[in-house]
Amino acid sequence: MSARSGSRRFHHVAVLMGGLSAEREVSLDSGRACAGALESAGYKVTPIDVGRDLPQRLAEIAPEACFNALHGRWGEDGCVQGLLELLGIPYTHSGVRASALAMHKEQAKAMMRAVGIPVADGKVVARAEAARGHVLPRPYVLKPVSEGSSVGVFIVRADHEHPPQQLNDPGWAFGEELLAERFVPGRELTCAVMGDRALGVTEIIPDESLGFYNYEAKYAEGGSRHVLPAPVSPFVYQLVQNLALTAHRALGCRGVSRADFRFDDTPSGSGELFCLEVNTQPGMTATSLVPELAAHVGLSFAELVSWMVEDASCSR
Repeated sequence: MSARSGSRRFHHVAVLMGGLSAEREVSLDSGRACAGALESAGYKVTPIDVGRDLPQRLAEIAPEACFNALHGRWGEDGCVQGLLELLGIPYTHSGVRASALAMHKEQAKAMMRAVGIPVADGKVVARAEAARGHVLPRPYVLKPVSEGSSVGVFIVRADHEHPPQQLNDPGWAFGEELLAERFVPGRELTCAVMGDRALGVTEIIPDESLGFYNYEAKYAEGGSRHVLPAPVSPFVYQLVQNLALTAHRALGCRGVSRADFRFDDTPSGSGELFCLEVNTQPGMTATSLVPELAAHVGLSFAELVSWMVEDASCSR
């Protein structure tokens, strides 16, 4: 799967990072890591901290391909993909339709449900409604319909008398529609897909002080522990891989994606497995989940990002 220098289609790669979303800092970390790995693999690399002048920057730099290390809105939702299509510059990860579909959690769930992937029951509600009173029986989860990295996510526990008061904040920046879902107890599992291959399965164990796999658990040092391979039965392990690959294909994803799951193996639990979402732009530092999963099957970080560049195209 590695990209050998003699078979390269691209030599000059622009790494798109930063951007304008709530996940800007995470994207900068991903972009710097990927740029360094691509340089070590022998590519000419031009990092771009993405702003509204991106078309002009790309015209000046004239890269042969773009490595998309953006996260969140405008970088993960089909916007920058559409721009790159218009400019005719090959790019990594998923295309316009798949990016937009996966980013909208409710629409992605509808697509996954249609192909038999189990998803948690829920509904889309207005922020004002969710702030006034409980929109589902407790416990339940509230999350922005189109954000990533668990920004703006709340778990409303059984003993929470009122909805999260942060929803009344005038500075709320995560959209006016929220997805309310029933809370699924148990383990957090994740699986990466690379091309047409599901990689291993990781269990994510957030630090007990954080309550759940939130933004801090994902990115702060010591925020969570990754257990690879996940200590589940062979049947569950294979099922997670099969569902991740099915979701990748159903949404039309390309390149690398990562699907997140909850597995209810609590003593009084149902034993059910639910897909929470598919990430079309997963974190890409050397210690992120996807590079860890690639290393588990024998691919170095440099080999992984080189494969992603050589997989780049338009009309994805």
